[in-house]
Amino acid sequence: MAEEEYSIGDIVTLTDDEGNESEYELIGETESEGETYYALAPTDNDEEYVILKLEEDDDGEMILTTITDDDEFDRVADIFDEELYADIDYDVEEPEESE
Repeated sequence: MAEEEYSIGDIVTLTDDEGNESEYELIGETESEGETYYALAPTDNDEEYVILKLEEDDDGEMILTTITDDDEFDRVADIFDEELYADIDYDVEEPEESE
């Protein structure tokens, strides 16, 4: 089994089902219930990050795949939301600028 090595800050090129390539920056990694998941942010826009799962394909290669189970996705998304946004306090009011 080939083990793929990814590190925070790596740029990863992903290819969709239609053959289109897009670059993403690896912004988070977590393990849950024996599986490895990555959070990746697109490098060309400010869209929210995507979450992909590391799996072994039929040839024994490690690949990143979408998560098809809604419960699994929600569980992992909650983990990443806590890890990536734990330091942000959305309830803090911004000070008003004085004239």
